[in-house]
Amino acid sequence: MANQPHSMEVAVDFPWLAHYDANVPKHIDIPNIALPQLLTEAARECGDRTAVIFYGNRLTYLQLEAAADRFAQALRALGIGRGDRVAICLPNVPQFPIAFYGVLRAGAVAVPTNPLYTAHEMQHHLSDSGARAIITLDILYPTVHEVRQGTPLEHIILTNVADYLPMPLSLLYPLKEARDQRGKPHVPASEIKKDSSIVQLKDLLSRVPSRRGGVPLVDLPEPAKPDDLAVLQYTGGTTGVSKGAMLTHRNLVANAVQTASWPGLPRFEAHTAIVALPFFHVYGLTVGMNMNVYNASTMVLMPRFVPADVLAAIQKYHPDLFPGIPTMYLAIAKEIEKRHKGEKIDSVRICLSGAAPLLEEVQNRFERVSGAHICEGYGLSEASPVTHSNPLWGDRRLGTIGVPLPNTEARVVDPQTDQPVPVGERGELVIRGPQVMQGYWNRPEETAKTLRDGWLHTGDIAVMNEDGYFAIVDRAKDLIIAGGYNIYPREVEEVVAKHPAVQEVVVVGVPDDYRGETVRAYVVLKEGQKATADDIINFSKQELAVYKVPKQVVFRDDLPKTLIGKPLRRALRDEAIAEYQAKQQQSK
Repeated sequence: MANQPHSMEVAVDFPWLAHYDANVPKHIDIPNIALPQLLTEAARECGDRTAVIFYGNRLTYLQLEAAADRFAQALRALGIGRGDRVAICLPNVPQFPIAFYGVLRAGAVAVPTNPLYTAHEMQHHLSDSGARAIITLDILYPTVHEVRQGTPLEHIILTNVADYLPMPLSLLYPLKEARDQRGKPHVPASEIKKDSSIVQLKDLLSRVPSRRGGVPLVDLPEPAKPDDLAVLQYTGGTTGVSKGAMLTHRNLVANAVQTASWPGLPRFEAHTAIVALPFFHVYGLTVGMNMNVYNASTMVLMPRFVPADVLAAIQKYHPDLFPGIPTMYLAIAKEIEKRHKGEKIDSVRICLSGAAPLLEEVQNRFERVSGAHICEGYGLSEASPVTHSNPLWGDRRLGTIGVPLPNTEARVVDPQTDQPVPVGERGELVIRGPQVMQGYWNRPEETAKTLRDGWLHTGDIAVMNEDGYFAIVDRAKDLIIAGGYNIYPREVEEVVAKHPAVQEVVVVGVPDDYRGETVRAYVVLKEGQKATADDIINFSKQELAVYKVPKQVVFRDDLPKTLIGKPLRRALRDEAIAEYQAKQQQSK
C-alpha cells in the first residue's frame, strides 16, 4: 500500500513530520508490562514535562505519578486489594488519571462510570461490577446516596473540581457550584460528615506519609501481570443491557502502543493534546489518556465539550493533537464559521475521529475551516477500543475506516457460516488482536456468542476492498428490511448529508403496514436554512435507488446523543415505534 506523505503536510514548523515512517507498520513490539508502567516510564523519562493542564493549573509527570502512588496507598489502607473493583465517576479533571493509575497500582480493577448516569444506570454498573469503592465529585453524591443501599459499596471518596483549580478560580468555583446546584437534590453536609464510609480525597491523601520532595512512601503489592484484569469497561447499552467488557493490562497497553504508533511520532517527543473526549468512555481512556501518557504528551483537559472553550484552549496552548468524534469536529467548524474572522487552528495537525461514522461532508467542512487533518478510525469497547484507522498522511480513503492497526487481523465473514466472503461483499466484521477483551464480566453465554475461535464478532456489517480498506456499512441490528430489500442507514445518511441545508441526519427503519419497515430520516437543518420533506426526498432520488429513498422526513432542532455525541439511533427508533403503536391503538 503506497502511503507517501503529502508534501503539503510537511511544514517547517512541524519538523517532527520528518520522522514519519511512510509505511504503515503491520507489526510492532508491544511491551509485556502492566498499564501503570506507562506512567512510570513517562515520569522517568520526562518527569518535569507538564502532564496535565486544567484551566491553567499544571501537574508534571513526576507530580502525577506521585499523586497516583499516594492514592494507591490510600486505597490499600482502606482495605482495597488485588482484584477489587473501584468505580471512577468523574469528568475530565486531574483526579481522573490520579485515581485511574492509583487504582491499578493498588492491584484493583477500575470501573469507569459516566457522571451523567441516572440512579438506575449507576446502580446497574455498581451492582453488576461488585464495586467496593467509588470516587466521584461531591455534587454527584446524591445519586450515589440514592442507590448505595442496593450495591456492595463500602467506601465513597468525594472530591471537588476546585481542588485542582488555580487561584482565583478555586475560590470562585464553589460560588458557581452552589448557584448551579440550587434546587437540585442534595444531602446535608452534616449527614455526610457523620458517615464514616465517606471520605474526602484531600483528607485521604493527607494521611499518606511522604518523603522529602513529595514522593510517597508506598506500600503496594507486586505489579499486576499483563493478563490480569485492569478495567471493566461497560458497553453503551445502545443494543441491549450494558455489559462489562473485561480489558486486561495487556489489552490496554497494546492499544495505547498501537494507536501511538500510527502517526509515526518518536516516543517521548513533546506534543500537546486537547482532551475533550471523556476519560470514562473507552475511546477517551485509550486515545485521550493512555496513548498520551505512553508518549508523555501534555494533556489539556476539557471537562465539558464547549466549542468556544475548545477554540480558546487551542489558541492558548497550541496543541498539535485533537482526538475527537464527528459531532465535535462539526461543532468546531460551525464555531469558526460563525466568527467570520477567518480563524484557523493551525497548530492542530492530527485529528483522530472515532465512536461514530465520519460523514464526508463533516470531514471536508472541518478541514476547510481548520487547516487540520482528520482520519477516520473504528473501534468498540470490546477491543480497547481501536482496531482500524485510515493512514494519517498517506492514502486516506474517505468513507472507510481504513486498515487494521499493527498486530491486528480483520475479516468480513458470512454471519451464518463464519466463513470469509469475497472481496467487496457485505458481511460481519470480525477482529483478532492483542487488544481484544477477555470476555464479558459474569456473562459466559454472551462471551461465547461474541468471542468464537479467537475472533471478536463485532455485529457490524462491513465490506473490504481489494486494497484492504474496510468500510462499515451498518450495524446488523440497524439494517432496514423494506419490502424484502436490505437498506443500510449509513448509505442513505451519506446522501442526505450532502443536501446544502442539512446539518445532521440519522436514518432509521420504522414500522410500515405494507413494506414491513420504511425509511425515515431525522434531519437537523443548518442555522438559517430551510428545506421541506419533499426537498430532501427529491434530492435523495438523484443518488439512491427508489427503495432506499426516505419515505418520511422528520425535522428536529437536535438529535438525541450520548455524552460524547454519538447519535442514539435506537432512541429515535423506539420513539417511532411508540408513535406507530399509539396510532394503531387509536384506529381500533
